[in-house]
Formats: sequence, structure tokens, C-alpha cells
Amino acid sequence: MALKAISMLVRKGAEANLYLEEWYGLKVIKKVRIPKSYRLRQIDYEIRRSRTVHEAQIMSDAKRAGVPTPIIYLIDVKRTTLVMEYVDGPRVKESLNQLPSQDRKVLCRRIGALIGQLHRKGIIHGDLTTSNMILGQHEKIFFIDFGLAEYSVEVEKQGVDLHLMKRALESTHYPHAKECFTSIIAGYASVVTRKNAEEVVKRVREIAQRGRYSGT
Repeated sequence: MALKAISMLVRKGAEANLYLEEWYGLKVIKKVRIPKSYRLRQIDYEIRRSRTVHEAQIMSDAKRAGVPTPIIYLIDVKRTTLVMEYVDGPRVKESLNQLPSQDRKVLCRRIGALIGQLHRKGIIHGDLTTSNMILGQHEKIFFIDFGLAEYSVEVEKQGVDLHLMKRALESTHYPHAKECFTSIIAGYASVVTRKNAEEVVKRVREIAQRGRYSGT
């Protein structure tokens, strides 16, 4: 099935480029995994192919877990490309600091609950930041960019996921980072078991401590 010509590059990434275009009358995002010249051509293609299929599968599983993700219209394995729904709305990164404190806490609690739904189904996002969350219509929170996602129920990987979220808050939303992360954990704990939540929060602290010792 032929794809329409690229209309506009919206993001250039290390692994893939994102293009905004019209596709059969729909406004879509096309994610194209780009070749890497430092890899053997066949190995490079297999890596890009498998990652394309994997990302589509994990996004579908996330949706089944109750976490909103863009609809995937086409998986073009040959071109290592995904054609996805364009979600209209601001990223959480652009909105969070502007909200009143109570609204910010409510939003973060909802984010935490969605993270909990992913982890409960054995999905690790791998890049949890407010840049990878979009506020769609009716304040629906969409999770995007599952390029680093994987399947795991390990507490360590769940802890790393939440640690990344905590660091993103401290970097981008520093004045509100503490209240935001506290609300995220509250939402998270409302979805997973209390024991699991306690274990993951403990692991987040341990990971942060390791970072301080290593100077990162």
C-alpha cells in the first residue's frame, strides 16, 4: 500500500523521524525508523523491522490495558514505518506548570494511575516524561513514543520507569516536582497492589541513591 508524500517533519529523533501529513483524508503522524550507516545493512534492517513491529504490538497491549495511545492505522514493515492517529492537544510538558495546584495534583494522580495500569500488565514504557504524554479532547491523557518500551514485571524496571518520571519532573517542572511525584505515586498505588507500590517506591529511592554515588 503506497504512502502519500511527506508533508512536514515535526521531530527528528535518534532512532526515528516523525512526520505530520494527510493520509487518505486523515491527519496522521508517520514514524519512520531511519537506517544507521554504522550497522551492517541487513542487520540494521532487521533491527528497524523488529522494533517497528514490537512498538506497534506494545502500543496495542497498552491500549488493551486501559492506557490511551494513538490508533495505529498501518504497520509498513518493509519501510519500517508506523502510520498513527494524530492526537490534537498540548503535551503535558507544556501544560503542567500553568495549572492551579489542585488541578496539577489531579492530573498527576491520573498519570500515576495510567503508569500503574501499564506496570500491572507487565509493560515498561522506557521513556516516561511529560513530553511523551498528550492532553487530548476531554482531558484524556495519551501516552506516546513506545520506542523504548518492553515487557517486564521486574520491580527494578518498574522502579527505573518511575525514576525517569521523577527526574523528568525535577528537570522540567522543578517548582512543582515534589507535589507532582507524590500525586503520581498516589495514583500508581491506587491501581497496583499496596505491596507492589511500596516495593517500587523503595526501588526508586535506591536507584536515586545509586545515581548520587556514581555522580550521575
